[in-house]
Amino acid sequence: MTIKIQKKIFCYFCGAGLGRKYIDGIQRLFCNFCKTPIYENPIPATCIVVLDENNRLILVKRSVEPKKGMWCLPGGFMELFESPDRAALRELKEETNLTGEIDSLLGVRSNANPVYGTVLVVGYLAKNFSGDLLPGDDASDIDFFAYDNNMPKIAFDSHDYFIKTVFNNIKNL
Repeated sequence: MTIKIQKKIFCYFCGAGLGRKYIDGIQRLFCNFCKTPIYENPIPATCIVVLDENNRLILVKRSVEPKKGMWCLPGGFMELFESPDRAALRELKEETNLTGEIDSLLGVRSNANPVYGTVLVVGYLAKNFSGDLLPGDDASDIDFFAYDNNMPKIAFDSHDYFIKTVFNNIKNL
């Protein structure tokens, strides 16, 4: 996968043009006007594996890039001042119309992203949920899937990892 990250041109803090400077042994973006280094960090996101009583999982079909038209877990970017678990439950509501409870943390992974470079993904499991299943936000479709050969290809490696983690440990859940 070729990554072409959008170039940052202006300082986040003062709006001046950015240059580069060696800081801590790494060439970083730097604002010569306000003397601020611009650290480029992964963008935090969450996703959630939701299982019904038959151990089928909910997948949403993406209506936006990247990976438009592919299936993934409900999830998305964290907001400022939001905890990862709250972000996962908010995204679940926005994309599926369901309200849920987190059972456990599945782990933390990362994905390459053409805009942000790296997205850091926190994965959760939820088995207790309620509501009427409706696609929303950036989901064009939604459905329950059995973990078998008929399940669609998953858009993101981190989501695939979390799904496999759950089903490799299903007897322990």
